[in-house]
Amino acid sequence: MKSSLTICLLGLALILGSCETLNQTAQVLNQAVGTPTSTEITQGLKQALELGTNNSADRLHATNGFLGNLAVKILFPPEAQKIENTLRGLGLNQLCDNVITSLNRAAESAAAEAKPIFISAIKQMTITDATNILLGKQTDAATQFFKRVTVAQLTEKFRPIIQSNLGTVGATRYWTDVVSRYNQLPLVTDINPDLTGYVTQKAIDGLFLEIAQEELKIRQNLSARNTSLLQKVFGYADRQG
Repeated sequence: MKSSLTICLLGLALILGSCETLNQTAQVLNQAVGTPTSTEITQGLKQALELGTNNSADRLHATNGFLGNLAVKILFPPEAQKIENTLRGLGLNQLCDNVITSLNRAAESAAAEAKPIFISAIKQMTITDATNILLGKQTDAATQFFKRVTVAQLTEKFRPIIQSNLGTVGATRYWTDVVSRYNQLPLVTDINPDLTGYVTQKAIDGLFLEIAQEELKIRQNLSARNTSLLQKVFGYADRQG
């Protein structure tokens, strides 16, 4: 008899405990699915963008951030691919590989410099900007916003750093060797593209590609919304879609 009573009491305690847990879960869900204020939308979006841009810059700044990522890896400039094909055909693979490695190292060195530029853009974002980005039809609306407001600053910041690092990592020397070897061949047209401008543009392109992926992740992956504010703001955006 006592054992039966004990089992009943334990069962009741478990049910009550489960109810309490369910109530707590319901409260969390209610907070997550509530309608955010315009201030919360702005704060939530800024939080998401700061997280995404920092992750992107850190990932590309790491060793092999560009070189080891086929989506952003910097190859010979299009107008110089004829040079690469010709020299590889002559067995000068190592020389070509040295150029490619050094171009990517220069881009990796500059990537971290994007952080303060993006942070500044995020701080200046208005409620209207945030709402349009959050509820816009484009899954890369935030990335497009960054392109509009930061490309000029990124180019201005990246170019001297990349130019300096092209020399530091040996790209300038390797590139000079490649171009010289090619231009010495008979019946070829001299080619010497703007290497600094090319790497600067490719570095910025790679950065925005990474940011777009971060943006898509937080829009589509619930587990990427790791704060209650992000859950509330992007949950609201989901329902509006």
